[in-house]
Amino acid sequence: MKTKILSVMMLIAFIATAQKKNGTVYDEHPAINVVNDFAKASVAGDKAKMGSYLTDDFKAYNGTSDRADDKGMDKEAFLKNQMIYHDRLDYYSIEPFPGSYPDAIEYKKDNPNGEVWVQTWDLLKGVDKETGVKIDAASHRLYTLTKDNKIKNIILYNNGRVIDEIMASFSDRKNGTIYNHHENINTVRKMMYAIEHNDWDKAYSFYDKDVRFIDSSSPTMESVSLTEQKAFDKKILEKYDVAYIDMVGYPDYLHYEMGDQGLVQSWWNINFIRKADKKAIVLPIFYTMTFNDEGKITSETAYYNAKLLD
Repeated sequence: MKTKILSVMMLIAFIATAQKKNGTVYDEHPAINVVNDFAKASVAGDKAKMGSYLTDDFKAYNGTSDRADDKGMDKEAFLKNQMIYHDRLDYYSIEPFPGSYPDAIEYKKDNPNGEVWVQTWDLLKGVDKETGVKIDAASHRLYTLTKDNKIKNIILYNNGRVIDEIMASFSDRKNGTIYNHHENINTVRKMMYAIEHNDWDKAYSFYDKDVRFIDSSSPTMESVSLTEQKAFDKKILEKYDVAYIDMVGYPDYLHYEMGDQGLVQSWWNINFIRKADKKAIVLPIFYTMTFNDEGKITSETAYYNAKLLD
């Protein structure tokens, strides 16, 4: 027993020495108020007021930079950068990321000047006035404030992809090729006319086993499997016969350079006969279908007015 007690006492002593406080974290602090006011001035485009919160030797750093010699942006360069957001964006806003709030941290160790760190988690929102690109991006910022509550440094962690999209949208750029004759178009036609001839085994043979179907009439637009789609088709065929199918216009195969992906979009009129009263019903329908390298359909989205079949 004595040995057990001694072991417990040693463990408690180890835990006590292993955990050391190095400051205090606040959710309310004058430094947080300064950071919030700085953000408000940024959204308002008040350059002079923004500058009043910064020290003369202020520096801003990109937290995702891979440059070891990154010297950051000085005060004037950073203020110009912030004004770009205000000047270029409609509906510009900075707001806390849902469920988050700023923290102020006063470190004891290696902090002779009594500086305070404030960390925020934000959402930057807006719409670029020229390109129409929407910004709804998470941002994390670390602020260092002096003892008299001036912002000395900011380290920014932002999603740069949306800025890249804005820059790319300044000029026209092709993103692939549109075909009016293509093997994938042939597949869609063969599949649709197999349905017209009630050859459902052949129709389903053009789909990949893991294909997903999306129905525009679904309130959730959730995808379903091939097995689930077959069950849905069976319910339709219990009430309707397919008389014939007309192609409207012609299908397009769109091959996109970005992502090396493609899809067929096609328009059809499916002519049903309702079994109950022999009434003819025309169902206009628009399909988009994607394909794998084997030429099998991997996804199908159908857009139509389901009320026509009520």
